[in-house]
Amino acid sequence: MTADEREQRARDALAEFTSAGTYGDLISETAEEDGVFTLLFAATMGGYPGWHWTVSLAEVPGSEPTVLETELMPGEGALLAPDWVPWSERLEEYRAAQAAAGEPDESVSAEPDADDDDDIELDDDHGDDPDDGIDFEGADLLASESDDSDLLALGEDEQHEPEPEPDDAGPEPPAAATGKNRRQKKQ
Repeated sequence: MTADEREQRARDALAEFTSAGTYGDLISETAEEDGVFTLLFAATMGGYPGWHWTVSLAEVPGSEPTVLETELMPGEGALLAPDWVPWSERLEEYRAAQAAAGEPDESVSAEPDADDDDDIELDDDHGDDPDDGIDFEGADLLASESDDSDLLALGEDEQHEPEPEPDDAGPEPPAAATGKNRRQKKQ
């Protein structure tokens, strides 16, 4: 089998489980022992810089070439984070790209706009917002000592029954039936 035929067979193997847009040019072809060839293709997917597709083919005399393995593998340095670039340099590059594109630079403003204060909503009603379903003023009323007229103002769904006073003795066990009581019931 020629090198072009091996490349085409490897591309066909890749096309079986990934789209044609995820792999690119042939990077290398290596002849391993016992008629095994490993072909590397560039990975063209976003988010995978430095990765490559690996296809292993076996050529055994007297039989058709066979695909042994197809996988996506990281290349040299693909799993390492890029070198750190200070923010000032990244911002400078961003501004240059914006200027080249003809867009105004709105990334950093030296002076705040006069309109900026209008966009800020202050929540000074202590959470008593009809849209959020929380009534803190009503909750304070329940917590404080109040008369029944205050509770009527809250509405029926917000009224709560007072909890019973705790009994120091604890709950009473059920009355045990004695033999005497059983005999009286039978008679």
